[in-house]
Amino acid sequence: MSAPGSIPEPEIIALIPAYNEQDHIADVVRRALPYLPVLVVDDGSRDATAGCAEATGAAVLRQIPNQGKGAALRAGFRRTLEEGRAAALTLDADGQHDPAEIPRFLEAYAARRADLIIGVRDFSQMPFTRRIANTAGRRAFSWAVGQPIPDNQSGYRLISRRLMEALLGSAEQGFEFEVEMIAVCVERGYALEGVPISTLYAGERSHIHPLRHIAHFSRIVWQTRQRIRQARRARLPG
Repeated sequence: MSAPGSIPEPEIIALIPAYNEQDHIADVVRRALPYLPVLVVDDGSRDATAGCAEATGAAVLRQIPNQGKGAALRAGFRRTLEEGRAAALTLDADGQHDPAEIPRFLEAYAARRADLIIGVRDFSQMPFTRRIANTAGRRAFSWAVGQPIPDNQSGYRLISRRLMEALLGSAEQGFEFEVEMIAVCVERGYALEGVPISTLYAGERSHIHPLRHIAHFSRIVWQTRQRIRQARRARLPG
């Protein structure tokens, strides 16, 4: 029986988008399962990612062909909503997020039921180039939404049912989807908070192309600035 104020496990699922992560996915799934059931969305991998995840005890949803992290997350959200769950906790498949920190998100959600709980990394522990990029991105996006956002690029998050529903119509395919997620949360006046997480880098591969990343991020920052301003004007009386 769950303790008062706690969240029964079936209400929440760990959702892991994965692309060519056969070397890491089994360990991530194995370490997440003691806390939550796990759904891996295999985003058109060309290796044994799906098989490794299934063999370790995860449910697997195959997305063919590869469509990007945003599309993989939305596919996972649809399955989560179909199963009647209250929320999804997302973490990366490459080992950058420590599954042992899942209880931090569950405790925060049990206490306050925020719609979006973001895992906030310690920027000082990042490699120099990542620290500069993440700091600049955080400041730009905080300007766009008109409030401080402690970490807009962390993929370790807990997302409520109503926020998942609001995001199903998004057209963003890649990392931009996670940035848009924050914009939608703020635009709708939903509750947003953060919990501290470890900052781990263990030689994981990055699927981000720097110049394309900058172009897409600049676009979404400007679009976010416009949509937030419009939303706030619409809420003004008369």
